[in-house]
Amino acid sequence: MKFSNEEILETIGMIAEGKLDIRTVTLGISLLDCSDPNPAACARKVREKILARGEKLSDKADFVANEYGLPIVNKRISLTPLSLVVPVADPAAFLEVARAVDLAGEEIGVNFVGGYTAMIQKGETAIDKALIAAMPEVLATTQRFCASVVLATTRAGINMDGCYTMGRVIKDIAARTAEQDGIGCAKLVLFANPVEDNPFMAGAFYGIGESESSILVGVSGPGVIRRAIEKLGPEADLGQVAEAIKKSAFKITRAGELVGKEMAKQLGVSFGNLDLSLAPTPADGDSVGQVLEVMGLAMPGAPGSTAALMMLNDAVKKGGLFASSSVGGLSGAFIPVSEDASMIEAAKVGAITIEKLEAMTSVCSVGLDMVAVPGATSAETLAAIIADEMAIGCANHKTTAVRIIPAPGKDIGDFVHFGGLLGEAPIMAVSKISADNFVRRGGRIPAPLQSLKN
Repeated sequence: MKFSNEEILETIGMIAEGKLDIRTVTLGISLLDCSDPNPAACARKVREKILARGEKLSDKADFVANEYGLPIVNKRISLTPLSLVVPVADPAAFLEVARAVDLAGEEIGVNFVGGYTAMIQKGETAIDKALIAAMPEVLATTQRFCASVVLATTRAGINMDGCYTMGRVIKDIAARTAEQDGIGCAKLVLFANPVEDNPFMAGAFYGIGESESSILVGVSGPGVIRRAIEKLGPEADLGQVAEAIKKSAFKITRAGELVGKEMAKQLGVSFGNLDLSLAPTPADGDSVGQVLEVMGLAMPGAPGSTAALMMLNDAVKKGGLFASSSVGGLSGAFIPVSEDASMIEAAKVGAITIEKLEAMTSVCSVGLDMVAVPGATSAETLAAIIADEMAIGCANHKTTAVRIIPAPGKDIGDFVHFGGLLGEAPIMAVSKISADNFVRRGGRIPAPLQSLKN
């Protein structure tokens, strides 16, 4: 890959002025050869493989960051879903393996590991049930291991029993981590139509169609996009704004692919893909919400927010796909509440509600993300909120997800404080109209008509 002098200078400017960074370099590791009915032996094999494959990840990432002058913010690991690795229907077995994973992650210096995952879109196996039964204890007692559960796909429909189960699990996790505002829930993502090559946490897992090991890169540049729109000035029409976003996404993607291929070379693994996602942080200027504001909205949640987000997401994807044949993962715009300064402010003043967020998720890259709700919210209401988001994913052939935190002991007007990349968030109001009887019916909502594509 060759870069012109102009591209190099533009990239330097994006780093200095637009806070461009490589948000994560994630090493995917297959654990399919680590399965063992003896939990201790399985834990040992998993730990040894993570250490063998990942021991150089942090050092090589630092080397590449210094070599190219591109900041690499996070180093992470994604693993084969543990439900496919631990062949024992015993929660204690999953807890033992999860703790081994967490210790291995600490030893090699990564901040998160993804893959405590079950796929139950059509129903649960005995092993899935054991994994989910252990999940509250795993997320309460490990520091790095992140969990995900697939509850729906366009092909399968929505597992409503699974939604209800996870509503109860979320309540349990929140209670076990109450002293930290329910932070355990921030490590759990519930999916419709997940991708198997996502480098971003907490929802990453390494799919069974992936190679033995590969590098997955997540690039983020909301500040770069914002500055590009600002340079156009208020007289530019929306077609011109979309074009500026595409051009900026192209440049960001080129920089990310350079780092990804060099990381793969340094580690002797394949280059899996580049996820071009506008993933915000609480830092000023690193906000997707501020991109919407510079497009002309007073703040996120204003009328027009869904249209503006659709245009942003589409232009980012178009620019990325033109720049690289390796674009994958989620690729688009994230709208987490607690991790975006502008979204936090919009939620705080009531400009954005859960219902408006839900509408916006129909056109963004993920879903209801890092949303804090009153601790008294029932498991049934949580399940109904989850089901609504799964329905958007199923009907629209897209990935959607839910990461929701019922903050113990907190109500409207309070805040949760997580620190770091997870930020803080105001408690958002939840409808008090009951969906209990609907949720308790259980069963599976059939796959929509759109699933019949053969």
